[in-house]
Amino acid sequence: MSPNKDRPKAAAPAHLIPDTDPYHLTPEGIQEPPVGWRHSLKHLGPGLILSASIVGSGELIATTTLGATAGFALLWLVIFSTLVKVAVQVELARWTISTGQPALTGYNKVPPKLGPVGWINLLWVLMALSKILQIGGVLGGTAASLSILFPIGGDPLGMTSLSIWTSVTVVGSIALLYSSRYSLIERGAVFLVVIFSVVTIVIALGLPFTPFAYSVEDVLGGLAFAIPAGTIGAAIAMFGITGVGADELTFYTYWCIEKGYARNVGPNDGSEAWERRAKGWISVMYKDAFVSWAIYTFGTLAFFIMGAAVLQPQGLVPVGNEMITTLSRMYTDTLGEWAAILFLVGSFAVLGSTLWAAIPSWSRMYVNFLSVVGVLDWQDTKVRTAWIRGFTVALPIIWGLAYLTIQSPVLMVQIGGVMTGVFLLGTVVAVWYLRKTETDPRIYGSGLFNAALVISSIAIILLGIYSALNVFGAFK
Repeated sequence: MSPNKDRPKAAAPAHLIPDTDPYHLTPEGIQEPPVGWRHSLKHLGPGLILSASIVGSGELIATTTLGATAGFALLWLVIFSTLVKVAVQVELARWTISTGQPALTGYNKVPPKLGPVGWINLLWVLMALSKILQIGGVLGGTAASLSILFPIGGDPLGMTSLSIWTSVTVVGSIALLYSSRYSLIERGAVFLVVIFSVVTIVIALGLPFTPFAYSVEDVLGGLAFAIPAGTIGAAIAMFGITGVGADELTFYTYWCIEKGYARNVGPNDGSEAWERRAKGWISVMYKDAFVSWAIYTFGTLAFFIMGAAVLQPQGLVPVGNEMITTLSRMYTDTLGEWAAILFLVGSFAVLGSTLWAAIPSWSRMYVNFLSVVGVLDWQDTKVRTAWIRGFTVALPIIWGLAYLTIQSPVLMVQIGGVMTGVFLLGTVVAVWYLRKTETDPRIYGSGLFNAALVISSIAIILLGIYSALNVFGAFK
């Protein structure tokens, strides 16, 4: 027997172990950008995770509820909501790709500060607390779908069945997402988005051939830039949630980094080669953001039209735990009772997609926040990963308990939507501050993009001011 047979292999010297952490920008990680759509397709992905988050609570709950409340009158606001925030999202991602830093690290640089914490991150804390309600509502809606499909203990919306399915949803989410690998999260997001979005869009387009037909006049009337009395609260919540919300444009930066955009660009050495790579990978990010926008815009419009065409004429507005059964009327009233199962499977997929994206995204944001206040070192790969996995376990449990305590998914989602609108104000300030102080002027967007960024910023600031005043009762 060879004397070396059972001897353990020596570990590779530290300097020979490749550093593959996407949050570490090194010359070894540099990669030339693809040219054109065909070569860029395999590098898309962060936007698909974004779509999984967006085509969920906002669309299935808030947008459909708004359609059921206001009819077609606010169709213009749905379109405006999905479009207006994209420029801010892209500009924040531009800074991330050029510096390799995630959003909360940047937010904390914006003065003034209270000790180690910047004011925008303090605002983020308030939003994070409200999101316990919003994502708790999403988790509860997912559990309610499963409970109606497979009731336990009698009443499908009774405490026994809901508690069991909430627990199953929590445990299942933790088990599936504990590894927190980017590739797993991206593939799961694509699968869940496709399932329900395609079905919903087809049904929305098919409504004109059913008893709930809508006309061209209905659609044109919805583009009249009017807000019916009694719908302002729902409209503000919808604006905060649908399209790219403040939380989603924030966590988009983490997925851009983990896809490798920033690492592929490499550290800024001031060279023309760096400028070329940065512009190339930012162009890929543009394509990624556009595909994401197309997906969630069509999904949002489909949900709103179904709420306006099917629920509003019947006076049906989703409330409480009956939200799922009310929303299912969009399907059963157009396709027949057999479609209830189709809807329940679909609602599980679309709400589950929000959870699928929310758990790893919020885990990263919480850990990033702790790093900027000095609790941990974000650049330490092992420490960061361990903390992210810890939040992957803790957050679903907290959200599940929030749902079981309140049990009103629509209200929970709308509260989160209002606070998201308030936080958007801080993100706009951060985007302009980081653009001026840290983004290399050589990679600024075109004149047309800059005009869109100004328009987007003004609209979001107005929303943030209104939302903040509304929280303090200025409009009561």
